Amino acid sequence: MRQIDAATLERVLDDASLIEALCDMFRQGCVAPVRHHHPVAVPGEPDAMLLLMPAWVEGASIGVKVVNVFPGNAQRGEAAVNGVYLLFSARDGKIEAMLDGNMLTLRRTACASALAATYLARADAARMVMVGTGKLARHLIGAHGSARPIREVRIWGRSYDKAAIFAAELSKLPRYAKVRIEAAADLADAVAWADVVSCATLSPTPLIQGAWLKPGSHLDLVGAYTPAMREADDAAVRRAAGAVYVDTRAGATKEAGDIVQPLANGTLAADGIAGDLHELARGTAQGRRDDRQVTFFKSVGTALEDLAAAQLAVARA
Repeated sequence: MRQIDAATLERVLDDASLIEALCDMFRQGCVAPVRHHHPVAVPGEPDAMLLLMPAWVEGASIGVKVVNVFPGNAQRGEAAVNGVYLLFSARDGKIEAMLDGNMLTLRRTACASALAATYLARADAARMVMVGTGKLARHLIGAHGSARPIREVRIWGRSYDKAAIFAAELSKLPRYAKVRIEAAADLADAVAWADVVSCATLSPTPLIQGAWLKPGSHLDLVGAYTPAMREADDAAVRRAAGAVYVDTRAGATKEAGDIVQPLANGTLAADGIAGDLHELARGTAQGRRDDRQVTFFKSVGTALEDLAAAQLAVARA
């Protein structure tokens, strides 16, 4: 059995190759049951959650990601999410590899958003605002930069100082030598300026107002992974009427507050979702139609993405 750590995953799962691998997997499809959720009581702390995410391609590979989410860890300065990915042969069931689940999730999540952007963001999109300063933020900035000619990035966080430190750290990396990266003091101004607005937060209430979005912009919502959480308001959904997309319909319509709540209050109809990544990759759904259209993409993640990333990593590691 091979063991692939986080550093190796980050090295072998480059943006362009992973975006291509995800596109191929969405086009071809695999068996990916809805993820299993199992609450786990933790004495004296909020309940934890055990997540199981299986997927397989007949005759090829079986994969399952096991993730523990322990919210109480944050009070101790420890990571709240810890996971591992197991890859098996679908021919004889033997285990082939064990991969770091956290890095696998970061890489596939960012590149799934970038894949969506290849269909939904303007081809000349050069300005990006990153809302959130967590671990996923730098992966999203890099992946979107691989999909579109991003030349300027503004980072907004609840702490301006933290955003400024993050921007300074990214600016020192060789890959961003030709990209201007700075912190944003005002979220509304940053959103109105941007061609691509990417959000990766745990906000329970909307941060992005639809009125801020400029014509032709693309909104990428990655955080807010429960029905009770939201990153964008109903006005953003209305601004993107006819251009609301998701990674998978089954997942987003049940787990994503940015889709579940507009469906419940009538802002969005079920047939108002223009397509998902399966349909975009297969050409059965149309992406951006013109340069002034506002597009809206919501992802919640799918085991298909984990399997595609794991297969690529094992082939390259």
